[in-house]
Amino acid sequence: MRLYLCQPDIVWEDRRANLQKVRAMVESVRPAPGSLVVLPEMFSTGFSMNPAITREGIASESTELMGDLARQFQCCVMGGLVHGTRGTLFNQAVAMSPERRELVRFSKLHPFSPAGEDRLITPGAGVALFEWAGFVVAPFICYDLRFPEDFRTAVGQGATLLVVMANWPASREDHWVTLLRARAIENQAVVAGVNRCGADPQTAYPGRSMVVGPRGEILAEAGAEETVLEAEVSPDLVRESREAFPALRDAGLIGSPAEVFRPRIW
Repeated sequence: MRLYLCQPDIVWEDRRANLQKVRAMVESVRPAPGSLVVLPEMFSTGFSMNPAITREGIASESTELMGDLARQFQCCVMGGLVHGTRGTLFNQAVAMSPERRELVRFSKLHPFSPAGEDRLITPGAGVALFEWAGFVVAPFICYDLRFPEDFRTAVGQGATLLVVMANWPASREDHWVTLLRARAIENQAVVAGVNRCGADPQTAYPGRSMVVGPRGEILAEAGAEETVLEAEVSPDLVRESREAFPALRDAGLIGSPAEVFRPRIW
């Protein structure tokens, strides 16, 4: 499967500009049919705590764009947005199919308390998974990366591709790289981390979107500029890693290599 990680410099609180930018970036690379395209956390507004700007309904401009691109290129497109009512908001990852059908809607488990996100965003109830191109995909959002137990839960339910979409700051760039590699190694999974670049009024962002293999090897890595990072990944990479080194079996998370691609709970 071909992965495309879209790394924009998000325009602060300007949904129209960001939707136009993302469309142009994705159309410039023309994703292969059957691929997975991933956009960052809150890709249409930036990491704003202004719900009047960020809040979207189930059918929204952001999901419409993702559905349009998914249908245009016959691929899956996943991106981050804020959904909910005035009193209950969720920071979510949504994946759209080529039929413009919603494949998953995951809510961020750990709102980022150092920035006050926990005062606005309601935590999600648990992990969410969907199947795509031979992988069982589990999305996570930014601060979730620091909580390995949730990734372990997803792997116990069958996940083989862990996707982290973020607005991760430059001040903790080393943590981003280290934790992505750690989540891949300890879960013997492919990890795709997509981050924004540039800056908003509060924070600078390093980019550094990357794809990590199940042994912790960096398969593809972006720099600090706007780009669409591409990588080829195969479920066989996960299968071979777990067969060769049975740590997940010894932890009781999978009973045999045959269970690697069989989700237990949906």
